[in-house]
Amino acid sequence: MPYYVYILQSLKDKTFYVGSTQDLCSRLIRHNGGRVTYTKPKRPWKLVYSEQHSNRSSAAKRETQIKSHKRRAYIEALIQKS
Repeated sequence: MPYYVYILQSLKDKTFYVGSTQDLCSRLIRHNGGRVTYTKPKRPWKLVYSEQHSNRSSAAKRETQIKSHKRRAYIEALIQKS
């Protein structure tokens, strides 16, 4: 089963959240349902980017790579390309 790296954007304050999961649909439901502590106060969220990986390890590495850039412009460029 594939793994996904995803980026969510808060409709409340336009911030981004980067994560990885095996089930993208249920993960988005958990974020919007308030079951994720970090994202709860910034609900609702929309999925703005995702990419598929063949295993958990490569998805986790990619998630870390995206998070390491620390610049909003990098994430916005990534979204624009997709």
